[in-house]
Amino acid sequence: MSLPASMRYVDLPSFGAPEEMVIATGPLPTLRAGEILVRVEAAGVNRPDVAQRQGTYPPPKDASPILGLEVAGEVVALGDGVDEFSIGDKVCALANGGGYAEYCAVPAGQALPFPKGFDAVKAAALPETFFTVWANLFQMAGLTEGETVLIHGGTSGIGTTAIQLAKAFGAEVFATAGSVEKCQACLDLGAKRAINYREEDFVEVIKAETGRRGVDAILDMIGAAYFQKNLSSLAKDGCLSIIAFLGGSLVERVDLTPIMIKRLTVTGSTMRPRTAEEKRGIRDELVSDVWPLIEAGKVTPVIHSVLPFEQVAEAHRLMESSKHIGKIMLKLA
Repeated sequence: MSLPASMRYVDLPSFGAPEEMVIATGPLPTLRAGEILVRVEAAGVNRPDVAQRQGTYPPPKDASPILGLEVAGEVVALGDGVDEFSIGDKVCALANGGGYAEYCAVPAGQALPFPKGFDAVKAAALPETFFTVWANLFQMAGLTEGETVLIHGGTSGIGTTAIQLAKAFGAEVFATAGSVEKCQACLDLGAKRAINYREEDFVEVIKAETGRRGVDAILDMIGAAYFQKNLSSLAKDGCLSIIAFLGGSLVERVDLTPIMIKRLTVTGSTMRPRTAEEKRGIRDELVSDVWPLIEAGKVTPVIHSVLPFEQVAEAHRLMESSKHIGKIMLKLA
């Protein structure tokens, strides 16, 4: 397959506001062993992209400095040692960076086939949130059938994914959101109870809904502002899984007693620093355990907006407004 000498990509000359991002032209990525080159048809916009643009979430040293952590499109070149994909395959992939571009190099172990019936936009809406939810809620927090879970930010990309997956695997789901419309969206996705955090105390709601027992797991992206309240909302042997710090990372005063009394586990992770082997392991479980649910229509990405590649600044402004329900996508082809 003949490839062009250059590609368009989103450049970030300096950190700052969305307007700092500009469309530029440069060389295609150089493939390393074990990587595939994807001609990008669609890319997802995620909170880590916003943080990187602002200068607070630098990419790993060996990753592309270009923004973008998830893509979907066509495989157009194979690096040395790649035998699980072929030229022309349609894949979506968790990228280590470089997704806001016409071509993106990704480790083959982080790529997945399009679910049956999916186009590029829907496929590109899968990797970042599904990798994150599977790793943190199912692998680390160990959520299983019959358990209860509280998902904060229920209408974010992470939240809409987590509600559906938890419900599909037999858990009872509670979710927080910031408006009547967003709470209804959580209910529509399968939550038993949606809690409007602007009007209700989620600790009291959880106690009332669970007979004061608490929930078995909490998926949290708020951090410090919710830490004490999360501990109060967990049942014995419960697990708090922290994946972001939208409400700060420093807790000045906290009573740790619930951790001891209730034998709680507090854990957390970010996806980007994980090794290629760890990400491949998550990928393999998604293909075997989750892709069949997607293809059966039991779980699907919730997409709020699809914007042209050239409107990347508007996509970031929408992300920062928190007015969206579900994913914000960029379309390239």
